Amino acid sequence: MPNPPTPAPHPLGIVPALVRSAFLINAVYADSSRAFHLTPQQGQLLCVLMAHPQGMTELGETLGLAKSSLTGLVDRTVQRGLVRREADPRDRRAVRVGLTDEGARLAAEFYAETCRRIDTLPAHLTPAERDRLAALLSRVVLDNKVPEVFSEPDSAP
Repeated sequence: MPNPPTPAPHPLGIVPALVRSAFLINAVYADSSRAFHLTPQQGQLLCVLMAHPQGMTELGETLGLAKSSLTGLVDRTVQRGLVRREADPRDRRAVRVGLTDEGARLAAEFYAETCRRIDTLPAHLTPAERDRLAALLSRVVLDNKVPEVFSEPDSAP
């Protein structure tokens, strides 16, 4: 006797779908970070700094970190030789954080690999479904003014 057909999964509501999507992306990000011997926070820091050096206040706002947490993150990443502190040309009292040459190389590799891994997640969607998902998520992100911590792969610096 043949097996009965597997019932189609029930679609999730918007809240569980978004929350579970966040868990999925965080898991991929963490796996990618481990592959490069980074913490997820170091990976985020490197990606944010790909565009240009940033001040500590700006970094704290973008990454959603308190000053003490950000200072510790930057200290550990400086020790690894991936970022450096530099004088802010507009304010002698402030410092900016920028990528070292090694940090820029690692950031580019980490960014490309993380993009590749995330791009496989909607593999079962048609091109039109992928475009629709991107358009809807873009609206949610832009409407909520989410900082640009990860840019379009083709537009990455």
